[in-house]
Amino acid sequence: MSGGGPRHGTIVDTRPTGGGPRGALSSYVVRDDEDERYYGFDYRQIVTEGFRTIRPGERVRFHISSESPDQAEFVIRLDQPDPAEYYR
Repeated sequence: MSGGGPRHGTIVDTRPTGGGPRGALSSYVVRDDEDERYYGFDYRQIVTEGFRTIRPGERVRFHISSESPDQAEFVIRLDQPDPAEYYR
């Protein structure tokens, strides 16, 4: 399936890419809840203000890229964690 409406999925993997000014940026893998296919994306596709990161197990809504059908885009976190959890 390529393009189309929003999909729902769960983040299943995070992979450091070594990008960014401090070499700490990551890419992610989301498993589609409906068809159980896997789609990759990087932090630039996370739709949020400020700190762009997602942890494995988080639920998201996303679109499948019409240009790269194995890539997710416009990723929105559905379970916003408490910001204090990131600073423990």
